Amino acid sequence: MADPCVANELAWCQHVPTRIFDAPADPLISYFASDVILAIVAGSDWVPDVALGHVVVPTAAIRDEGTSYHYLPAARTVEPSADAVAAILDTLKQRGIAHVTGTTWTTDAPYRETRDKMARRVEEGCLTVEMEAAAFFAVAQFRGVSFGQVLYAGDDLSGDAWDSRDWDDHASGREMLFHLAAESVLQIR
Repeated sequence: MADPCVANELAWCQHVPTRIFDAPADPLISYFASDVILAIVAGSDWVPDVALGHVVVPTAAIRDEGTSYHYLPAARTVEPSADAVAAILDTLKQRGIAHVTGTTWTTDAPYRETRDKMARRVEEGCLTVEMEAAAFFAVAQFRGVSFGQVLYAGDDLSGDAWDSRDWDDHASGREMLFHLAAESVLQIR
């Protein structure tokens, strides 16, 4: 695999809460990024059989945060770039890595992820909940930059009680996803 830094590519892979995402990302995209940024975050999952670290590729994000509305007109969902998602899926296929694709729920109010709201999001087809995807997708669309996101299944919200699964100690999963994101970035061009 080529080193994305040597190839002058930009892969920004960091967990950044939505409320502060646009401050560093918007200028980075507008001044430096010509093609793609792939982000890696942990998503809380609602699929009981998805193990810690399982790869999730969002194909849409339900917009339940504020940042995305400053970049795009109001809509229920926002999508990542098709070319970025295709590059991610191709990389995962080449590496033989199991994954799921689907909608994620982006909210910046984690303490308001009530059982009723979660049930409604599951009915809408959401696989995960996280705090960044809708903002990432919106800023990238606004700036005309290809963007896709790779999540990994973190804590589990599918049961009656929250299960942290010690997701924040899963460094090997985050490292693997960083390399997958870098490979995917290189496939876009």
